[in-house]
Amino acid sequence: MTKAAKLGHNMTGAQMSPDDTQSMVDYTERRPADVPGDAQELKRAREHMNREEGDIGSVPIPGSAKGMLKTTFDKVLGNNPEVLVDKLGERLAYERTGVRLYEALIAKAQACESGGAELVPTLQQIRNDEQAHMFLLINAIETLGADPTAMTPGADVIGVLGSGPLKVITDPRTNMAQALNAILTIELADNAAWELLIKLAEQSGHPKIARSFDGALVEEERHVNTIRSLLTRELGLSNP
Repeated sequence: MTKAAKLGHNMTGAQMSPDDTQSMVDYTERRPADVPGDAQELKRAREHMNREEGDIGSVPIPGSAKGMLKTTFDKVLGNNPEVLVDKLGERLAYERTGVRLYEALIAKAQACESGGAELVPTLQQIRNDEQAHMFLLINAIETLGADPTAMTPGADVIGVLGSGPLKVITDPRTNMAQALNAILTIELADNAAWELLIKLAEQSGHPKIARSFDGALVEEERHVNTIRSLLTRELGLSNP
C-alpha cells in the first residue's frame, strides 16, 4: 500500500525560508488589515448573530393519525417526543452517510496496488452493518408515527459534520492511512451517539426502542476496534 507519509519537496514551512518569513511579518506590520476591528469585534459580531438568527429547521408535526396520538400521549406523560424524533433523524442521516463513506473507502482499498484487497471483506461487513442500522432507525421512527424521510435539525447539522471526513475519503490523493483516520473519527462519534440515543429512548418512555438498539451499539464498538486496528497496521505500529 501507499506509505502513510513520505518525504518530499514540501516548501510550506517557515523553516524553509526564514528571510522570506520575516519579510511577510514586516509587511503585515506596515500594512494592517483593510477592515477595522480585532478579535473582540469578531466575538461581539458572533454574539449578535447568535441572538438574532433563528433555529436550524424544526421537527415536523406527525403527518398521520397514529403519529399524532403517540405524540399527544408522550406529551401528556411529560416526555419530549420531538427530541427523540430529532435524534433518531440525526442518527439515520449519520448511518446513511456511513454507508457512502465505507463504499468510498472500499473503492480506495481496491485501488491500492498491494494489500488493499485484503481489507475489502472487513470494510464490506462494516458497510452492511451501517446499512442495517439505517433500516433499524427507519423502523424506530415509523414506530413513533414520525416520517423517516423528514430532515430534522439534528440530521441537518450532522450532514455538515460528516462532510469533512467524506471529503478526505473521496479525495483520490489521500492514502488508506489518511482515509482510515477520517473514518475512525466517524466511528468514535457514532459509538458515543448510540449510547446517548439508547439512554434518550429509555428516558422518553420507549424501552422497546432502546433495547432494539443494543445490538447496533455492540456492532459500533466492534467497528471502532476494527478501524483502530487497521489504522495501527497502516502506520506500521504493533497492536497492544
